[in-house]
Parts: sequence; structure tokens; C-alpha cells
Amino acid sequence: MVKQAIMKIGILGMGIIGRIWAGHYQTDGMLAGTWNRTPQPDAPAWCDTPEAVAEAADVIQIVVADPPAVESVLNRILPKLGPGKIVVQSSTIDPASSDKFHSLVTGTGARYLEAPFTGSKPGAETRKTVYYLGGDEALIAELKPFFDVVSQVRIRIGDHRQACTLKLAMNLNLAVQLEALCESLAMVRRSGVSDDIYFNVLNSNAACSGLTKLKEPKLRNADWSPQFSTKHMAKDMRLASSINGCEDFPVLDAVRHRLAEAERAGFADEDFAAVMKLLG
Repeated sequence: MVKQAIMKIGILGMGIIGRIWAGHYQTDGMLAGTWNRTPQPDAPAWCDTPEAVAEAADVIQIVVADPPAVESVLNRILPKLGPGKIVVQSSTIDPASSDKFHSLVTGTGARYLEAPFTGSKPGAETRKTVYYLGGDEALIAELKPFFDVVSQVRIRIGDHRQACTLKLAMNLNLAVQLEALCESLAMVRRSGVSDDIYFNVLNSNAACSGLTKLKEPKLRNADWSPQFSTKHMAKDMRLASSINGCEDFPVLDAVRHRLAEAERAGFADEDFAAVMKLLG
């Protein structure tokens, strides 16, 4: 009996999440190669070029900063794409950019899946990333062995544009919650209420959420090491504001300006909870 070849995945983008995923894929024997624009030769299965990764891998997953970065990567690997190749686009981008990238990839005969995600660094480390998948159901089923390595929950949203839109909508909710949490905490600190009392009350309040539990240790300890960086959340809010019909959303506008202020204050590479520092 001829054994069926095992498909391999390559990761383009060795940021916080991409590097963690690459480690999981390497551990499970599924990693073809990795690459990053700023060289990281110590990364798992490091390759010197994205073209080398695309040539070696059946599935190429892109996890970079923004739409221009995605486009620059795609322009390099397009000559290596064609029938039999699959591009999984996991950077947070806007729906118009997704349209463009979908056309570029499928124009080569390769297949394309929009796969933004949530769960931040802790979720990636524990293989509990949550994916929002936009694309063909059969393709999603084909990629299940890869998704099983790094995630427990996958939700099919619809098409590639809808997946991008939902991801930005979820991040808007997070950015708004975080700013409100910081202002609320600053208010009670200024009145002399301890953090112990504040979070004890919050944990039994309807306002308690997964985000408040995730960020409580950071706010208590002034720990700004990034789970999700200020610069990336700021970028996402700029992209959300560019979606047709969302330009005049007042709360979106407020958090977009707030995150830009945090970037100017030097907090770009810190966790987006560092907006707390703007409150003194």
C-alpha cells in the first residue's frame, strides 16, 4: 500500500503568535519552514526567503502586521503558488484588502482561506486559538488537521470579507472594554479604593468579562509585556474606521484616537492595556 504524503505547513511571520504556532507544528511534525521580514535564524525550520517556505509547504499561513505587509509577502511568493497550494491568511486586515489578496492567490490556481483569530498569546501557547474562518467549507475541512494543532474552536463566518469584518468588530469591542476598564480602575484608585476591593466587586458584576480576567493581573502589577500590542490594536482600529459606513462611529473614533495617543507616548510595543498609563 502506498502511504499518502503528509501535508506540511509554512509560517510567514514570526511575531508573538506565528512563532508559537510554528513551535507547535514543529513538535507535531507538520512544519515545512518559517520566515520573517526581520531575520530570526533561531526560529523553527527557518528559511532565508519566503519563496523557499512557499516552495516547501503545501499550506502557507501568513501572520504579519497589516495589509501592506501581507501584500509584500504575497508579491514575493506568487510565482511559487499554483494548483495544490493553499494560502491561509491570518493577519488582521480589512475586507477590501482581503478581496485583493483573494484574487491574487486564486488567480494562480491556488486556494485561499481568510482565517483571522483571537485568543492572544495565552491562547496560542495552550493551543486554544479561536479562528474566524471565511471561505469554502470543503477547504476548511481539508485544513482541519492543521487547525487541530493550534486551536479548539473554529467558527465559519461566511466569506473572506465577512471574516475580516467580524474580526475587526471583535477587536473594537475589546478596545472599548479595555479603555472603560482602565478609566473605571483609575477612578476608584483616586478615591482610595484598593485594587483587591475593586476586582472583587468587578468579578461579581455583570461587567465582568473574559477580557477583565485576562487583563486584571497586568493592571494590578503594571505588567505591560505584550499579549496583544498597542500598535496592532491601533492599526486594527484604523482599519475598522476605513470600512464603508463605519467612518462616523463615535466610540470607535474615541478608542482609535486613544490608542494613537498611546503609540505617541512610546507604548507601541507594549500590551494595549498600557493605555492605563495615559491616566497617570
